[in-house]
Amino acid sequence: MAKSTSVWGIEIGQSALKALRCTKVDEEVVATAFDYIEYPKILSQPEADPEELIADAISQLMERNEGMTDKICISVPGQSGLSKFFKPPPVEVKKIADLVRYEARQQIPFELSDVVWDYQMMPGSMVEDGYALDSEVGLFAMKREQANRQLAPFDTANLEVDVVQLAPIALYNMVAYDRLGERLDGEIFNSDDPPPSSVILSIGTDSSDLIVTNGFRIWQRSMPIGGNHFTRQLTKDLKMTFAKAEHIKRNAREAVDPKLIFQTMRPVFNDLVTEVQRSIGFFRSIDRKADITELLITGNTVKMPGLAAYLGKNLGFEVHTLDRFNRLGGDDVLAIPTFRDNATTFAVCYGLCLQGLGISQIHASLVPQEIITQRMIRAKKPWTVAGLAILMFGMSANFYFAQNSWQESHDDIWKSANSAVTSMANYANEHRDTDSELEKKLTYLNAVGEEITGDAENRVLWMELIRGVNQIIPRGVYEGVEPGQMPSPKDVPYEDRIDFQITSFETKYYEDITEWYDKRKKRFADEKADWEKLMDITREPGEVPAEPEPPTGPFWVVELQGYHYYNNPERVGLDGNNHTRKYLTTAFLDPSRLPDDVANRIIRLPDPNDPSADLIEYTPAELGISYPLMLDIETAIEEKIPNPEYEPPLAGVGTVGVGPVAGAAAAADPDAEPEFFTARRMDFAFQFLWTPTTHSQRMEAKEAARLKAEEEAALRGEETPTEETTDATLDDTVAATP
Repeated sequence: MAKSTSVWGIEIGQSALKALRCTKVDEEVVATAFDYIEYPKILSQPEADPEELIADAISQLMERNEGMTDKICISVPGQSGLSKFFKPPPVEVKKIADLVRYEARQQIPFELSDVVWDYQMMPGSMVEDGYALDSEVGLFAMKREQANRQLAPFDTANLEVDVVQLAPIALYNMVAYDRLGERLDGEIFNSDDPPPSSVILSIGTDSSDLIVTNGFRIWQRSMPIGGNHFTRQLTKDLKMTFAKAEHIKRNAREAVDPKLIFQTMRPVFNDLVTEVQRSIGFFRSIDRKADITELLITGNTVKMPGLAAYLGKNLGFEVHTLDRFNRLGGDDVLAIPTFRDNATTFAVCYGLCLQGLGISQIHASLVPQEIITQRMIRAKKPWTVAGLAILMFGMSANFYFAQNSWQESHDDIWKSANSAVTSMANYANEHRDTDSELEKKLTYLNAVGEEITGDAENRVLWMELIRGVNQIIPRGVYEGVEPGQMPSPKDVPYEDRIDFQITSFETKYYEDITEWYDKRKKRFADEKADWEKLMDITREPGEVPAEPEPPTGPFWVVELQGYHYYNNPERVGLDGNNHTRKYLTTAFLDPSRLPDDVANRIIRLPDPNDPSADLIEYTPAELGISYPLMLDIETAIEEKIPNPEYEPPLAGVGTVGVGPVAGAAAAADPDAEPEFFTARRMDFAFQFLWTPTTHSQRMEAKEAARLKAEEEAALRGEETPTEETTDATLDDTVAATP
């Protein structure tokens, strides 16, 4: 289908479909058509069928606008994708793509094959002699499944979408062109003295997008609050239908009691202001040089009486409503009452048109590459056939001439030359081998030197491991016994002691742990099943336990050997090996599941760079500990334990009351200390893997886990993750435990 020079910018909102067609006339963007199709029901209402409502709206749009043969750009909600901005180190411009691909693997919490992503350098980036010196790169991504879902209504209507863009980025393109164009054209970005920033707040139906930009740099966040929250508040407090509440919200001043309406909606006003304040406060904490001078608001919700004034009063900014566009021509469209009444909702469409016309600051698109490839193949298929025909003719001619040349060649002509080349190649290989050996020796000596001159963090790694393991091993909590003290056998019999006695601490280093793991893979699976059964970990019907990812690369294998006396046969299922699983395996695998009858197993280590600072808490995974395993199934044996308080009877000296008779009498004394205690002893061998991690690496991992949890929550449309969610993300990132 042939495309014209005009562009349609289409936004499928929760309450209406907005579309704007623009064209470029003598360097001016002119609006030539628009459409505003409001759905009978809001898409998020329980009784609504979003697919049917969107399909009907697109059908109406095509009927009113002669089939839509122009270029089409659509937007997707901000919470449906990810936008990440980072500063690369000084690097050649041609290597930016490789650097961004590496960054994408780190920042996108999914396999890249499951994601549609694109990138570009932000305006104001300094490039000299082919090197990007002071630049910022924007990375944009969306799950492939989500992208196909957004394109599905247009595929059904046989409309080809040329650009898919995140709504916040489309808003930035609009503001950058319409409000900040002169700055971007004539000003060079100075990171030490950045220009004033503007806050753009787009209040949607169920969520809002907040963008902070000075034209050269962007920061954006999606907030889970929108116009529907006002309607739901009225529905909840005034006991009215959703439709009536929506009507009253839009016409609050004409209500019977306007004051009651505004008082009812006040909590939502406050929530909106609080979210905006939190977002701006966080932005200022990461960019202290930013100077925010104004707040631009858009979306039909801003027409609510008093909203703009309330935001300005509580936020302390000058508030402007984006109900007109400074650089958009086309009075035939702009003067239509329907457009003027809903102008605040066309900012995203305007930004999409700018990108389609090729005059936007950000031109990255999230159309899946396979769709673009299919369109290119379809468009170029005739040229491809012609090219293949020419190629076949050329290959045939080349074969003919090559055959003639080969027939005129003789091996004897090249024999001496080939011999000389072979001799020189062997000579060169000998020197390469010698050079390779010398390089290996140099690398080894450098490694030894770095190890000898290592910093404080590396020197304390083994002490941290030993101290951490000592803190992980469970210790029983007994009534009347001070923590850290061993109870008397009379107060706490050996068979009632939960404690583990460690007799050996051995280590062995493996360059590649794969062979070690393969030999114990079945043992890991069996032990995991026994542990889950003992800890009563249940799964949903039909749920298959996830297989642990096998470890690869270098690891230390640490083996603990020891024993315990908690082996009373009357404790069916809780003695012997199960006792080791319940307490020792749990302490290394998931300390949060430890029973209450042991001391709190939290690893607390000092900062090696500042010993006077407070102790820092870690989980076993953060310390680099993973894959704990009880090696063998053992059987308890009976053992006699000497009593340290036993005093043997005095030898007889031939007087009354002294001698063997007196000794026998003492032995018969019920209060006398026995010579031995008898207990059942269970020996065990316990192994785990350890990857040395320095204090700096652990601190970086904590921060990375926090940022990753926030991004995953943003992709799922959730609020900022809790501390427990961040800790779980950190454990998953640091170590894959079975």
